[in-house]
Amino acid sequence: MGVSFSGKGNFDKTVDFMHRMKDAKYLSRLDKYGKIGVSELEKATPRRTGLTAASWNYEITKDRNGYNIYWTNSNLAEEGMPVVLLLQYGHGTANGGYVQGIDFINPALKPVFEAIADQAWKEMTK
Repeated sequence: MGVSFSGKGNFDKTVDFMHRMKDAKYLSRLDKYGKIGVSELEKATPRRTGLTAASWNYEITKDRNGYNIYWTNSNLAEEGMPVVLLLQYGHGTANGGYVQGIDFINPALKPVFEAIADQAWKEMTK
């Protein structure tokens, strides 16, 4: 048994949108969302000293499929592990205990992803 699909129309608007995504205008929009993501992550990061919250940054890369935004955090624990991963997923302690992780990254970035999707939809339906 196989699966088949059929449809009408074309992908002209989608292809046009993808071509327009190459423009610097769209790169500046991604830059805007990168900055918004940093701000949201800073606000959401659990604080003891504030160092981890202040260590967020982002980078935009381009590959053959398009552009990517990566949010990074440069604060590392003594063992070289990113502190944000220890906060997000939890970690063991030196005396054999365990500190439960707190999912703060996903809720902080969800509105940013939604805003990017809304912007893309508006551009595709122009």
